[in-house]
Amino acid sequence: MNKTQMMQWGNMPCVRLDAGGYTALIAPDLGSNVIRLRNEEQAVEFFRFSPDNTYEQLLASAEVWGLPTLYLPNRFADGKLRTSDATYYLPVNEKPPYNNHIHGFLHKRRHTVVEHKADANSAWCRTEYLYDENDPFFAYLPIRFKAEFFFNLSAQGLEYAFTLTNLSDKQMPVSVATHTSFNSPLADGAKEADQRIQANIGKRCLLNDRCLPNITAESDGFADLGVRDLEYRLGNRCPVLQNIDNEMYFAEYAEDGSGFYGVTIEDTASGKTVVYEVSENYKFWIFWNDKGFNGYFCPEPMSAMIDAPNLDLPNALTGYRELAPGASETFKQHFKLTIR
Repeated sequence: MNKTQMMQWGNMPCVRLDAGGYTALIAPDLGSNVIRLRNEEQAVEFFRFSPDNTYEQLLASAEVWGLPTLYLPNRFADGKLRTSDATYYLPVNEKPPYNNHIHGFLHKRRHTVVEHKADANSAWCRTEYLYDENDPFFAYLPIRFKAEFFFNLSAQGLEYAFTLTNLSDKQMPVSVATHTSFNSPLADGAKEADQRIQANIGKRCLLNDRCLPNITAESDGFADLGVRDLEYRLGNRCPVLQNIDNEMYFAEYAEDGSGFYGVTIEDTASGKTVVYEVSENYKFWIFWNDKGFNGYFCPEPMSAMIDAPNLDLPNALTGYRELAPGASETFKQHFKLTIR
């Protein structure tokens, strides 16, 4: 039977969803992070999870557990954020030699549970966060907005929609991402060496030693795929047991005409495969695995390039957008398990 409940997980409240053979735990006090997604029948743990984590431990490293939603994500050089009608200076929270603002604030805020319900088809949860003068970050980014989160769990897996609405009289910068932290190995008892990731990617975006786009007078900062990059396209890349350090690419549709836009991760020994599909307004993928030997890896969908609003490139290329006063935009993701 599909069901939902408010519960305590350790020392923090969570909404638990049970439906279609899946269980999800959503932590509203941790930025509506899905701290756990599991298929018990197939013994697959989607996201990096530990039953021993406390709220304080998760808050200290919220980017590398579960499904954290980032606004504003990735890096802004020297904290600068240039919009069409203003320039903002965000706190520089990444140490030298980087000296950037990184990852924003939304994933560390306490959100409000709007509803959690279930019916014969699914179980779902809605949360929201109203950003205004009461948030300490407002001193740097004085643009009121509402963030809404919708999680729907069913036999088709977890569907997630994230909506931003501009409540201010200014242009609102739009750059969002999830720092999706997949467990390694995904299947209980599996071997990390048996995992393979397949990603539909286009050109690579080159980064400099500050992890910013490497755009110079001689180069636009983009490169054709090399042999190692093509391992993603062919599904031959093992996402762990090697260092994958901020490899960024344009996102593309699958070449087989299926209309699939995302990545898949397979345990080749069992054929258990996680399908991770995203909406088209996620324009880029960046791959990172914390040096590869820490039991997780992160394929991160991003709506815009790193430092996008500050780049002297067209928005159609960088993915950067702005919401006019009163306007909204929704970003969608879908996680499910298949057996090849």
